Amino acid sequence: MERIKHRVAHYWSHRAEAFETQRLREYDSEKRERWLAEFCRYLPQGKPLRILDVGTGTGFFACILAAEGHQTTGIDLTPDMIEHAEHMAAVLGLDAQFRIMDAEEPDFPAESFDVLVTRNLTWTLPHLEKAYREWYRLLKPGGMLINFDADYYAALEDDEEQELPENHAHKLVPDEMKAENDSITMEIGAYQQPRPQWDVQLLVEAGFERVIVDMGVYRRIYAEIDEFFNPTPIFAIVAYK
Repeated sequence: MERIKHRVAHYWSHRAEAFETQRLREYDSEKRERWLAEFCRYLPQGKPLRILDVGTGTGFFACILAAEGHQTTGIDLTPDMIEHAEHMAAVLGLDAQFRIMDAEEPDFPAESFDVLVTRNLTWTLPHLEKAYREWYRLLKPGGMLINFDADYYAALEDDEEQELPENHAHKLVPDEMKAENDSITMEIGAYQQPRPQWDVQLLVEAGFERVIVDMGVYRRIYAEIDEFFNPTPIFAIVAYK
C-alpha cells in the first residue's frame, strides 16, 4: 500500500503548480462564499477554532478558514503541494501553517484540534478505517470532522462523461496523467465499499457518536458548469466526537 501512496504523491506533484493557480481563482470567485456557507452550517460561531485541513493540497480550505480568524494547519503527503500552499497563503497575506504529513499517520498529540476538514481526499486513502481512527484521536471532545468527498470509483465504473468547459482543469490534464489518475482510482477503489454508507460505518466504529450525511451539498456548490465544476456528485459527512 505504500506504493500506491507514492503514486498518489507523484501524480499530484505534477499538478501542484496549475492546481494553486486554479485554487487562487476559486478563492476570488463566488465558490469561496459557497464553501464558507457550508462550513457555517456546522462550525461553532463567534470564537476562533483550531482547525486541521487534512490533504490540504494547495491550502484552499486552510486559507478561507484562516481568513475567517481561525488557527489553521494544513497537511499533505505531497511536498510540492505544501510548497504551493505556503505560497498561496503568502500571496493572500494569511497566517496558515503547513506541514508534509501522511493523512493516515498524522503526527500531532491527541485532542489537538476543534475541527478537522478535508476535501476530495478520503477516496485516495488505502487504509480509510485507520485514518478515521487517527482523526478521532486528534479531535477534542465535542470536536467534529467535516469531510467533502465523492465515490469516484463508482463514477469511473459508470464511465459516463460530462461535457466540460474548455478552461476546466480536467481538459488541461494530459491523457497519460488522466490514465494514471484512473488507474489509481481503480486500484484504491477495489478496497473500498459503496460510499458514503461505508464511511458512516467506519466513523461509528472509530468512535464518533453522531454522523450526518448531506447529499445536497453538490447542488449548492456546483450550481453551474464552470471551470471549477466537479462532474462527480460530492457529499458532505459531518461526524461529531
